[in-house]
Amino acid sequence: MAPAVPWKLFGLAAMAVTLSLEGLLRFLRRKRPVREVLFFPVPLTCTEPVLSPGTSCSCPLPHTDSALARFLRRLLGARRSLELCVFTFSSPPLARAVLLLHHRGVRVRVITDSDYMAAAGSQIGELRRAGVVVRHNQSSGFMHHKFVVIDKRLVITGSMNWTVQATQTNRENLLITDDSVCVSAYLGEFERLWEEYDPATYEFFPEEGKN
Repeated sequence: MAPAVPWKLFGLAAMAVTLSLEGLLRFLRRKRPVREVLFFPVPLTCTEPVLSPGTSCSCPLPHTDSALARFLRRLLGARRSLELCVFTFSSPPLARAVLLLHHRGVRVRVITDSDYMAAAGSQIGELRRAGVVVRHNQSSGFMHHKFVVIDKRLVITGSMNWTVQATQTNRENLLITDDSVCVSAYLGEFERLWEEYDPATYEFFPEEGKN
């Protein structure tokens, strides 16, 4: 007579196989780290397919992918928060992307330079009129940073100011990464400056107290 089938062992083996498969699936589904570099200038192209997906555009500009389009897609991927720290901001497509996020309910905070926020073509006024909270430096040195933190998990930084000249004329670069050490460092710098540039602490007439 054949020995009894060790059903308990079969059950344990089946469970082990199931757990192994689940572990393999988790490994395969694990999100790959974000490591991307964008270079500028880029040819002038239509950004409507990115800013207004699903709508048709008959403008004469090429409807092709570009570094600017990829940058815009990264920005528009924000779901919760956008911390922007930029020296000068005059690019209409980038401003439009920030406003779209603001209207979607994404928390947008902007830090910029006091000398350049009112320069010709600056988009800072448009952002403020839409209700985006903007803070700026009060010191004599430039607020020269150029970075943005998206959803506290992705940082985009590099040489590029958010201007038309930077995207279409200058030799510029942007690094995009979700490395947690980098994201944490940039987020920490943003929060430090946000507190430092709190208007409640401004000294509007600092010289008066010295007389």
